[in-house]
Amino acid sequence: MSNFVSVDELDELLTRGGADGGAPVRVIDVRWRLDRPDGHGEYLAGHIPGAVFVPLHTELATHGEPSEGRHPLPSTETLQAAARRWGVNRGDIVVAYDDAKGLGASRAWWLLRQAGVDARVLDGGVRAWSAAGKDLATDDVVPEPGDVVLEDIGAQVLSIDEAAAFPASGILLDVRAPERYRGETEPLDPVAGHIPGALNVPMAAHLAVDGTILDVETLQRTFAEAGVTAGTPVAAYCGSGITAAHTALVLAEIGIDAKVFPGSWSQWSNTPGRPVAVGDQPG
Repeated sequence: MSNFVSVDELDELLTRGGADGGAPVRVIDVRWRLDRPDGHGEYLAGHIPGAVFVPLHTELATHGEPSEGRHPLPSTETLQAAARRWGVNRGDIVVAYDDAKGLGASRAWWLLRQAGVDARVLDGGVRAWSAAGKDLATDDVVPEPGDVVLEDIGAQVLSIDEAAAFPASGILLDVRAPERYRGETEPLDPVAGHIPGALNVPMAAHLAVDGTILDVETLQRTFAEAGVTAGTPVAAYCGSGITAAHTALVLAEIGIDAKVFPGSWSQWSNTPGRPVAVGDQPG
């Protein structure tokens, strides 16, 4: 079963609404960008009917010291309280979307999947929904609280020390833009470069121009070129653990489980003594 749903598939799920024995669906709007961490205004301007707005920076992340990275993981308790606020009940399907190539939605998917929830991502996000001529709503949805019980998250998480050691036994993917990987520029963190031993496979390589996911054969070919095939231990990191969740989602789509280093480069570069590689080779 795919981790993505198309616009038509989501429309059908919402229309069915738990009828005929199907699981109820809760849609969440996770609009977030680094330059606009709170997408609530865009949500109110037009969202998929029934969707609940999710503030990524407070419900899918927490705050800490720079040495913990920009988006440390929430506790399981925090995530469970948030999911109940979204109206998620036991057995529900959760479909996440955003308006930025699936990055915020992927963070929600990655956390909820670890927590035992049937989570999926709308391929193409709200832009695909609008392009298909589907209606948008402008209300601020506040559902009845849900009763979902989440499993502990963290099984697919790498610590900074585990990330450092990972290239010795598997493939560590740096999914940032090539110029950041090479150390030519660093717009956000104090040091430019990459974790020694990491390979660069940018997130953008998996998307079509319209922001939808590429076909499975193309995805498999892209990862195979980096040595990632079925059975390969693989993990991903990015700037702060958001984009890396998208790569984990794409890998899951081709049947490969990946771990994520959520502290990513923001934690690595803010931790004294961590080595830094530059250039286009793992180093």
